[in-house]
Amino acid sequence: MANSGELAREAFDNWMNGTGYVADLFSPDMTWEIVGHSAASAKYSTAQEFQDEVLTPFAQRFKPEQPFRPVKIRGFYVDGDTAIAFWDGAGTTVVGSVYENTYVWIMTFKDGQIVDGTAFYDSISFNELWKIAPVSG
Repeated sequence: MANSGELAREAFDNWMNGTGYVADLFSPDMTWEIVGHSAASAKYSTAQEFQDEVLTPFAQRFKPEQPFRPVKIRGFYVDGDTAIAFWDGAGTTVVGSVYENTYVWIMTFKDGQIVDGTAFYDSISFNELWKIAPVSG
């Protein structure tokens, strides 16, 4: 089995290319924390809770033909079962504006799946995005 860094890097590359997503590696009992004071900052107890409360409404704010994706990996770091991705993402919102943000995701792996994650990003930019009404598709 590939190590945590290889798994994470491949997932980010696939997401950047539109052929996959990092969430494919989420363990069902994963915990995820968004640090800071954004509208989504909280600790999420399961992958499903994180998906329902953050990822799905986040994706619904972007045009399907120009979704949010990583556009540049600034750095990728691995320490044992932990992979850290420092990356820029962008996408075109349903109202035509471009959302860009820089993220750091710290992901802990067990048995090839992410069991714990922590995210850091610019809360002001995120909160501006969150004001846009999601469009379910």
